[in-house]
Amino acid sequence: MAFLVHDARHLERPARPFGGGSERSRAGRRLWRVDLLQAAAVASVAVAIALFLAEGGITRFADPGSALTSLGIIAGLAATDLVLVMLLLAARVPLIERAVGHDAAMALHNRLGKPVLSLLLAHGVLLLAGYAIADGVDLVAEAVAIWNLPDLPLAILGFGLFLAVVVSSLVAVRRKLRYEVWHVIHLLVYVAVLAALPHQFSVGGLFAVGTWQWAYWLVITFGTFAAVVGYRVVAPVVASLRHGLVVERIDPVGDQRDGVVSVTMRGRRLAALRATGGQFFIWRFLAAGQWWQAHPYSLSAAPRGDRLRITVRALGDGSASLAGIRPGTRVALEGPYGIFSEASRSRRRLTLVAAGIGVTPIRSLLESATFRPGEATVVLRTQGPAEGWLLDEVRDLCHRRGATLITVPGGRGRGWLTPSAERQGLDLPALVPAVADSDLYVCGPRGWAEGVISEARAAGLTDEQIHHERFDW
Repeated sequence: MAFLVHDARHLERPARPFGGGSERSRAGRRLWRVDLLQAAAVASVAVAIALFLAEGGITRFADPGSALTSLGIIAGLAATDLVLVMLLLAARVPLIERAVGHDAAMALHNRLGKPVLSLLLAHGVLLLAGYAIADGVDLVAEAVAIWNLPDLPLAILGFGLFLAVVVSSLVAVRRKLRYEVWHVIHLLVYVAVLAALPHQFSVGGLFAVGTWQWAYWLVITFGTFAAVVGYRVVAPVVASLRHGLVVERIDPVGDQRDGVVSVTMRGRRLAALRATGGQFFIWRFLAAGQWWQAHPYSLSAAPRGDRLRITVRALGDGSASLAGIRPGTRVALEGPYGIFSEASRSRRRLTLVAAGIGVTPIRSLLESATFRPGEATVVLRTQGPAEGWLLDEVRDLCHRRGATLITVPGGRGRGWLTPSAERQGLDLPALVPAVADSDLYVCGPRGWAEGVISEARAAGLTDEQIHHERFDW
């Protein structure tokens, strides 16, 4: 069963001249930047290999031993380059964040882990085999012999640390770890890179001083670490000091037993953050026992003057502790991040679908998005026909802005709707007839959101129209 809480579809007027042109143009420019970034990542690996071949590597395939050694070097170069790409994806570089989005960047970061690990394994095995053939000894004897090569123990340590990071990122392992433990393990990737780099410059004279290879690797290595330090450390510290954010008040939302609270913060010159509805920040509440915890929470209201607001449900120790934060507590922030916002628009119509606490970015996006009366529809999965976190605020916004509001109360059925709605034959196109010509924004539990997205694709929506950002780690 679904309830039409507010119907604004009759308010829609004929499309504007060149309707949707600005949205499509903006989406096209963003996708062009995505393609450019992908090409740059591939090109960086190609350049690393090409420089090796151009500076003598092409002559190292004369015999089986040399050929295996050269292939091992190429595998190592590709792996190291991709590790630097991984670090850039996690560095929160604005160019990457605004084009790809935080969740997509981190998803690619995670997907690169296993291929890089395979390349590193190939690097070690091929080099060992190549050296053994060249020296005319078995693999064990060669392994003992090369242990004394300059900086090799450090390189092996780096490989071990990288292996630990990849293993900790496996879903089965990650689910058993507290976020803080997983985060500390993940920081080891920086140590792994620093430990592995020296042997590239000291073993075999591969990167002789003054060569193009030497210059290339110095530039991309120091450039990557500069980006990490600049955007992960310096920028957040500067922003936190500049904006002086403090907790103004904590307000319970709905039934207090649900553990949902809104945290309103006050600061200075917040317009300079250029934050918009749908985006999120990484917050640190500088109180005893909490300052070291980083929380990625979406704005639950569009930024207003010197105020920012988030709405949080107690789903873990960190989020549960926010209800006890005292007004006046200082807040460090990092962001804004994400393209779950106007930046991703490709159509003039807008469909916003949320479940549970996923209503928070949907509510702020509804407040800040550009649309005319009748062009937006909000679909909320709620506990009851008139119950739901921030439902009153969403209803008021829909009335004021001329958006249609539909609630789907009850437990989840086989798909993303309730059993009663499924028995009625309801689906996304039935609830939102114009969804095929809309931008669709979805926020809620992962499995539920995947159900919405699957139905949207079946209705003809393209990837350009579907916007879903995951905020889980």
